[in-house]
Amino acid sequence: MPVKTAPAELTAGDSALRAQYLAEVLALLYPEPCTTDDRRGEPIAEYLVVPDARRPRLLVPTTSRRVAAAAVRRYAEPQSRAARLKRDAVVAAVRTGASSVLLRDRVRVTGPARESIDGYLREALGRDLSLSIHIGPARANRKPVLQLIGPDGETFGFGKLGTGPLTQRLVRAETAALTALDTVRLKKLIAPRVLHAGKWRGSQVLIQSALPVWLPRAPLTPRRLASAMLEIAGCCGYTNGTLIGSAYWAELRGRLAAVADRTEGAELAAAAELLTAHAGNTVLRYGSWHGDWAPWNMANLADALLVWDWERFTKGVPAGFDAVHHELQRRIQSSGDAAGAVEATVRRADELLQPFGVAPEARELTALLYLVDLAARYLTDRQAEAGARLGVLGTWLLPVLIRRVEKL
Repeated sequence: MPVKTAPAELTAGDSALRAQYLAEVLALLYPEPCTTDDRRGEPIAEYLVVPDARRPRLLVPTTSRRVAAAAVRRYAEPQSRAARLKRDAVVAAVRTGASSVLLRDRVRVTGPARESIDGYLREALGRDLSLSIHIGPARANRKPVLQLIGPDGETFGFGKLGTGPLTQRLVRAETAALTALDTVRLKKLIAPRVLHAGKWRGSQVLIQSALPVWLPRAPLTPRRLASAMLEIAGCCGYTNGTLIGSAYWAELRGRLAAVADRTEGAELAAAAELLTAHAGNTVLRYGSWHGDWAPWNMANLADALLVWDWERFTKGVPAGFDAVHHELQRRIQSSGDAAGAVEATVRRADELLQPFGVAPEARELTALLYLVDLAARYLTDRQAEAGARLGVLGTWLLPVLIRRVEKL
């Protein structure tokens, strides 16, 4: 479960938010009486701040050069040649000891080890370990993400901590999803296994096995991707029925009602009602979906497709949602034009949904329902208030959705 890579350039506002979040994460993982202010005590953890304290993205443990190099090398898969060169330069620096010159900012934690997240995890997992800590961009569902590294430099797990109502719910949901998937015996993809789940100082904790995302990648064919998505769609069985009479619509309508007091929520609910007025008696096929199957949540190897971040896994949704979501996220990532990506994705609904057995007359309806579902998620999670880049739906998703629904 590598972390999501952020844009190369950070605004001053984003830098300030990251620095503030760094302080919050350290206070969470090393609560009082642990401290980062007392330089006199015996350290229980020490980290290099990458790239620096003004723009923190990663805390790298100084346990050993081998551990530090593994923390950087397996932190994320860079999306560009320039990013790979930067990553490799940092790996070389920590391997050779040059990090003392290139990476000047450090965090030193003192206090009783038993009160720290390190102490908790060592006891829970029954093994020695070091942590690297990801400092992510602003999102409503942002949470501490930990890489667990053994003394030999092997990454053996990744951890998530749910700290507020939303992130605690997501961590619990991912724990349940991975537990359920472990009994399914998937053949088309590999998901992480749960190594530990519990609560620590009010935070929901999930430790999952590390997928070997650092192995060489192979080209991913559309057929292989659709086959894996189809396996997830049917992993808990299928049902059929009209939209208007489905449990899915009842649940979605409840979520829309909960956000209807906001302008965008009212517009979204009106569009959804108009959609059901036009096509509510259409028969749909309902299955499961990953919920956030995006290019950055998967890695294709020569002999395996690795998929992580299962916190949005849901049963009983219109079949094919994963294919539509992946297409939209891929287009946004490649073009940066979110509204254009929405329009292009809906136009491809017929091609995207054909492998899932969706009837031709239900394909555009399924794509539009997905947009309603995604928009309801953004509003429920309050992504706009959290400063998420695409949090304001009126700038990209809603106009396209409303126009498309009115054309039905």
